Amino acid sequence: MMARTLDDNAPRGNGWRMAVWGAAACLLLLPLAAMQFTAEVKWTGSDFAVWGAMLGIACGTCELATRMTRNSAYRAAVAVAVVAAFLLVWIDLAVGIIGAENNPANLMFAGVIAVAITGGAMARFRAPGMARALVATAIAQAAVGVIVLVRGLADELAPIVVLTGFFVVLWLGSAWLFRRAARAFAV
Repeated sequence: MMARTLDDNAPRGNGWRMAVWGAAACLLLLPLAAMQFTAEVKWTGSDFAVWGAMLGIACGTCELATRMTRNSAYRAAVAVAVVAAFLLVWIDLAVGIIGAENNPANLMFAGVIAVAITGGAMARFRAPGMARALVATAIAQAAVGVIVLVRGLADELAPIVVLTGFFVVLWLGSAWLFRRAARAFAV
């Protein structure tokens, strides 16, 4: 009989988790380092708090998905959805997608995130329902883009079209991965 080593008791994927949380810590400290070298970066305590909360929520969601299932398609779907939500919120808060970050029209993107969260909760985070929720999120993202274009809310149209397309692809990619995960659970 072989003796057990300490590594036998270690949680699987621990290296990846440490890398993700370590990268988040580095990203949290990056603006602080940048502030030492340039006057262009001027973050306040609240900026760091929001950034830290965003990183914590994103990493925590991925961590939860990793602990909930070993299905790699489900994990990848969560990761893609988290990246899409993170980038959407980050861009919207940092510089604003529609004009400046304080433009009230940017609040429409909060509705996109609300569709994703509400749809996920209604689906109880099960793969088939998550696939439908992420398709609904892609539709909401496209609807915001259409509203911006039709109402003439943006000074430049090309960035809106490109960003809308980018996020729709991410949401649909996540939906596809959730559909794939649902098929694996059904077998």
